[in-house]
Amino acid sequence: MVQDTVIVVGAGPVGAVTALAAAQAGFRVELVEASAEIDTSPRAATFHPSTLEMLASLGIIDDFIRLGLVARYFDYWDKPARRLVARMDHSILAEETDFPFVVQTEQHKLANLVLSELAALPNATVRMGTRVRALEQDDEGVTVTVEGAAGEETLHGSWLVGADGGRSFVRKALDVEFEGYTWPERFLVLTTLHDFEVTLGCSYRSYFADPGGWTNLFKVAGDDYQGRWRAVFPVPEDESDEEALGDGSVARRLGPLLDGAPDQVVHRNLYRVHQRVAARFRVGRVFLAGDAAHVNNPIGGLGLNCGIHDAMELVESLQQADGANDDVLERYERRRRQLNIEFVQQQTIDNKRRLEETDPEVRAARLDELAAIAADPERMRAFLRRTSLLDSVAKSRATA
Repeated sequence: MVQDTVIVVGAGPVGAVTALAAAQAGFRVELVEASAEIDTSPRAATFHPSTLEMLASLGIIDDFIRLGLVARYFDYWDKPARRLVARMDHSILAEETDFPFVVQTEQHKLANLVLSELAALPNATVRMGTRVRALEQDDEGVTVTVEGAAGEETLHGSWLVGADGGRSFVRKALDVEFEGYTWPERFLVLTTLHDFEVTLGCSYRSYFADPGGWTNLFKVAGDDYQGRWRAVFPVPEDESDEEALGDGSVARRLGPLLDGAPDQVVHRNLYRVHQRVAARFRVGRVFLAGDAAHVNNPIGGLGLNCGIHDAMELVESLQQADGANDDVLERYERRRRQLNIEFVQQQTIDNKRRLEETDPEVRAARLDELAAIAADPERMRAFLRRTSLLDSVAKSRATA
């Protein structure tokens, strides 16, 4: 058996980054993806300064930035009043990071960029359209049975990383509980060609607080690089999927932001939202990363970023480990699980509650607090260090 092979299950952005980092570190890599090609449906698209630093360490940052949009600012708005409450400026982090901005790039672009990098490496194999059917492990390594176009095949490795999403086969095969809950409302995503920067004066990332139904707006480049905006809305339990996706719903939700009927909607999507963390991130020689290990509501754009942080720390841990019983491998679980709970889960829950607050006094106090933060450079720096996960990275490095 090859002793230094890392098998990565899932070729989304987290799995792809895990594979590239491992291959660049000298491991033999087998990347296995059930789908024949990368999913291009609208999903995560916000990459924070802390994550950009990691992509830079992989040598892909220039190509990555060219795929999207650089966003220096992000906004909080009072939606009913259509009033800008606070504009946060990442440039205040210029002395702390080489990337004092966010990059808005659709996650499938990162995955495809990394796959092109892997294709040029002799120690990496990418198996698209190949599904894992079974996995076993012992003290010496991991064995997986995979099925692709050519039938079943057996792969052997020293380690396996499950980066195969929220419905992770790997997590279920390990019988690891996915602790947490599902929000009662669903999230509706409408993609439109309408330019809200022109008509509203908002930044590429804008959060609209509204007790009657908040909205998140953010701009992406699109595959045609002509630009498009995604608008996210909550959908109550008693509204059917058909109603939520219908023209009446689109007009009712987008209309107040457009001052008229929407006519440039190019995509609609409705999905359930979860706050869950795996009870374990490691079982023997098998690890969980990204959505396989943790999921959260998308307000703040933290989930994917945290997943990439998982990937980079896991590969570093594998490099440092001396055998399967090394404490450095247990450290991965200690750090990553607690950091996700403390920074990502709590932050995204707080973000959601801030936008949907119904008590007039509490709502006013929260909006006033955001305005005060934006007006105070030191408070804004501290706020952005946390929301961009720079604090999370620093704490991870300081945690034994």
